[in-house]
Amino acid sequence: MLRLINAEQLKWRRTFIPQLVWITPLFTLLLCALLMGGSYFQTGAYNWWYTMLLPGALTLVCSLAVQKDARLKYRSLLALPLCPQTLWSAKIAALTGWLLASCLLFFTGVSSSGWLFGPTIPLINSAAGSLLIFVTLLWQIPLCLFLAARLGLFAAVLVNISFNIAGVVTFDLGGLWNFMPYTIPFRLMCPVLHILPNGLPVPEGSPLRSTDTILRDVLASLAWFISLFHLTARRFRRQEAE
Repeated sequence: MLRLINAEQLKWRRTFIPQLVWITPLFTLLLCALLMGGSYFQTGAYNWWYTMLLPGALTLVCSLAVQKDARLKYRSLLALPLCPQTLWSAKIAALTGWLLASCLLFFTGVSSSGWLFGPTIPLINSAAGSLLIFVTLLWQIPLCLFLAARLGLFAAVLVNISFNIAGVVTFDLGGLWNFMPYTIPFRLMCPVLHILPNGLPVPEGSPLRSTDTILRDVLASLAWFISLFHLTARRFRRQEAE
C-alpha cells in the first residue's frame, strides 16, 4: 500500500497539489493578518480556514488528483494486476496525508502568529480544533474524488463549496440535521474554539458551548467517511466492467 501511495504522490509533481499544501494555510494567515490583525487574528484565521478556504482547497486537490486518470478513463490503473478498490484506497490515503499536512502547517502558523498578535485561543484548544477539523473533513475526500470523476473540476468545487455554505447557515437547526456532515465542523468549533461560523464569539451560557456532543459528532463524521469510502470504491470498481 505504501508504494501505491508514493505512486499517487508522484503523479502530483506536475500539478499544483504540492504547492497548495502550504499556500492554502499561508494565504489564510496573510489574509487575516491584513484584514483582522490584533486580537481578532486567531479567531478570524480559524473562521476563514474551516468554513471556506480549506474545503475549497481540498476539493481542488481531489479534483486535480483524479483528473489525469479520469481523462484516460482509468485504463492505466485498471490495467494493473491489483484490485480497483485497493487503488482507490491509495488515492484516498495520499489525499488524507495532504489534508493532515495542511492542517499541521496551519496549526503551527496560527499558533506561532498568536505570539505576535496576542494569543486569543489557548494552545490546547487550538490543537484540539485543528485535529477535529482534520477528522471531520475526511469524509469530503472520497466525495470530492467521486464528484470530480463524474462532473469535472469546476462542478465539484461549485457543489462542495455550495453545500459548505449551506452547512454554515443550517448548523444549529438540530434534530436529524445534526448528523448531516456539512454542519458538523461548524458545530464542533463552538465548544472547542468558541467561534460561531460567522466569526463572532459564542455567547457565554449558550448551549452551543456544551461539549456533550463532541464524541457523537466525531463518530458521525467517521461513519460518513467509511460509508462514502465503500460506496465510491464500489463505484470505481465498476469502471473495470465499463
